[in-house]
This record gives sequence, structure tokens and C-alpha cells, in this order.
Amino acid sequence: MSTVTESVDVHVPVHTAYNQWTQFESFPNFMGGVESIRQLDDTHSHWVVSVAGAKREFDTEITEQHPDERIAWKSTSGDTRHAGVVTFHRLGDSDTRVTVQLDWEPEGMVENIGSAIGADSRQVKKDAERFKEFVEQRGHETGAWRGNVSAPGSQPDSR
Repeated sequence: MSTVTESVDVHVPVHTAYNQWTQFESFPNFMGGVESIRQLDDTHSHWVVSVAGAKREFDTEITEQHPDERIAWKSTSGDTRHAGVVTFHRLGDSDTRVTVQLDWEPEGMVENIGSAIGADSRQVKKDAERFKEFVEQRGHETGAWRGNVSAPGSQPDSR
């Protein structure tokens, strides 16, 4: 399993950064290799990506989500195994640190070599920078979903 963690500071309020990240169908605008994402319901989506020239499709499920704080997910089907979490940290009224942690299982020689030489880390860093540009240029989110999803086995959220 490979783990990548990258952070980027964006010049928008925390709710704007968080709201934009909940708009999964906008990810192809700033994530390299992501061809499309189709939101199936509040917590499930279908992804089509191109990794090292190989097209992959998989489904994901949000496993935990708390507005303006975090979104965690895992793959549930398809040929790509991964999980991740994005956290949002208020730095000031108009500044937010977005941290992405991605755990994934490289498949085949090309992906294993890419992971070993840090290609996955560089890709996540580029994607975070493109997210920063995307949301800062707009100045506002393209939409929002502010529902709460409690982690499996946790107590119900009392907010």
C-alpha cells in the first residue's frame, strides 16, 4: 500500500474550500487522470480514470464527512483499491489549509515503479495546486453538500 499526503493553502474561506471539494463531478477540472465522476447518491460515486495509460473504473463510498472539517472515502468496487481523507483547516477568515491523504494499492509494474519514484506524490501535489487555482479563480464554490456522515462504529453526531 502506498500513502501520499499533500497540503495546499487556498485563499478562500474554509466553507468555500470544503463546499467545492464536495462537488465530485468537478474533479476532472483539476485532477489529472480523472476522466469523469458520476455522483450516484449522497455517499456513492462512480469514477473513470486513466492511470499510466490504462483506463480504470471503480465506485467509492464516503465513510465519514463533517462540514468544514473532513471527508473520508474508500473504493468499494472495480479494479482500483484506495482510500483517503481530505481535511480542511481554517487559517483565517479567507484562508484554508487543505490536506489530502491517499492510500492506494499500485497494480502492475508501471504503477509500482511510479509509486517507488514518487510519481503518485507529484500527481497529488499538482492536483492540490490545480484545486487551489480552480477555487481561487472562481472565488466561490460551484455547489455544496453539507451532510454529515459518521464513521462506522462511531457514536451519532450530536451537532
